[in-house]
Amino acid sequence: MDEPVSALEYPCDFPIKVMGRMQPGFAQAVLEIVLRHAPDFDAASMELRASKQARYLSVTCTVRATSRQQLDALYRELCDHPMVVMVL
Repeated sequence: MDEPVSALEYPCDFPIKVMGRMQPGFAQAVLEIVLRHAPDFDAASMELRASKQARYLSVTCTVRATSRQQLDALYRELCDHPMVVMVL
C-alpha cells in the first residue's frame, strides 16, 4: 500500500493544540511528551489558555516537525495520555 501523500514539506513548524481538564501537572505532562518527540522544542514558546469557566486548559506547542512518522507518534502518545481530552 502506498504512503498517503502529505501536503506538508518537512521540516516545518507545526502547531499542536492539546486540551485537558484544568489540573495540576497537565501542562508539564504535555511538555514531557512533546520533548520526547521533538527534543528541540522550546518550552518557553508554549501557549496556555484557560476556558471561560477555567475548567479546561488548552496548550499549544509549535514543534519543528521532521516527518509524518514523528507527528503520528506524537499525536498517538498525546491521545493516549489520561489527562488529555482532545488533540488538534
